[in-house]
Amino acid sequence: MTRSISVAALQLPLAGTEAENIDAVTDLVSQAAGHGAQIILPPELFSGPYFCKTQEEAHFALARPTLEHPSVRAMAKLAKQLGVAIPTSFFERDGAHFYNTIAMIDAGGEILGTYRKSHIPDGPGYQEKYYFRPGNSGFKVWDVFGTRIGVGICWDQWYPECARVMALMGAEMLFYPTAIGAEPQDSTLDTRHMWRRAMVGHAVSNCMPVIAANRVGSEDDHGLTPQKFYGTSFIANEWGDVVADLDDNETGLLVATFDLDQARAHRASMGFFRDRRPQLYSRLAQDI
Repeated sequence: MTRSISVAALQLPLAGTEAENIDAVTDLVSQAAGHGAQIILPPELFSGPYFCKTQEEAHFALARPTLEHPSVRAMAKLAKQLGVAIPTSFFERDGAHFYNTIAMIDAGGEILGTYRKSHIPDGPGYQEKYYFRPGNSGFKVWDVFGTRIGVGICWDQWYPECARVMALMGAEMLFYPTAIGAEPQDSTLDTRHMWRRAMVGHAVSNCMPVIAANRVGSEDDHGLTPQKFYGTSFIANEWGDVVADLDDNETGLLVATFDLDQARAHRASMGFFRDRRPQLYSRLAQDI
């Protein structure tokens, strides 16, 4: 019997209040489930506008413990109602520490565990190191709907090491919730094509589907220059072919169905994992 899986990526503006944003994501999750999606990916930190544009002490109040966060609570309830899995991005508070975290919620509404973002950016418009401690969870994979998936968070998507480790841990698909757009320091720099190419590269070199969900539209921050997020969410198959995508101003969802056994056969035939030479890669683990 062939193993098939249907997945979805959501793209929407998230400039509203916490309640408005969660309601908007809830609506799109419900639509995706209606289209047969089993694993549904919202964008990064979807409960509010992207607050990391500036360093504001007040924003730490947005963080909650995993079981208390409104995003996690709402998506857990929704996952159980719809019978879908939802990798849920949220701002986590754990004692004195703060993380950019995924709660992996299964189709029964249970939290299988959390993954804390490993790579934390720090630059104009994306000052995340002020808010987030680098994740201490290590990379994670999750068993849902008869497959195993890996989830990285935004800046993680630029690192082939992250994708490869999840693949070596048995992931058959890679998911990346994202918040990325304009680069305030250089108005001529448009990273959307680089962003997609990097993840399509993970699909090709690991021979597995990649699902990327980004926010879209302009978000104001206390009257400062609005920050524009460029959407362009997509789903790629194990060959790196983009099988579904949205443009830079659309709100909507993407759904694709994959034959996991066929992808596994392709992965074996390409020989990328057979021909690895781990004894030659020690330089990758040296911090110099």
